[in-house]
Amino acid sequence: MKSNENIRMIIIACMTLGLAPFFPEPHILGKLRWVAGGAHGMKLIDWGDFLLHGFPWFLLIVYLLKMVYNKIQNNSTVVKNN
Repeated sequence: MKSNENIRMIIIACMTLGLAPFFPEPHILGKLRWVAGGAHGMKLIDWGDFLLHGFPWFLLIVYLLKMVYNKIQNNSTVVKNN
């Protein structure tokens, strides 16, 4: 049950802080384009903003990778025991 609560909180964080402000486009998309374009003209506050809006997405990716890794480990243990 704790695992479901964790993923719910991370998804809520991604949908709120990770995408805010929503219009005209999610803020993180603009920052990602800026970084992909070479990050010319980005100031310290822009990097902080990028980290603030990107952190929930980072957490989601890490959590999902951890889930996949654990599933693979559990499946390989079952195969070895048979």
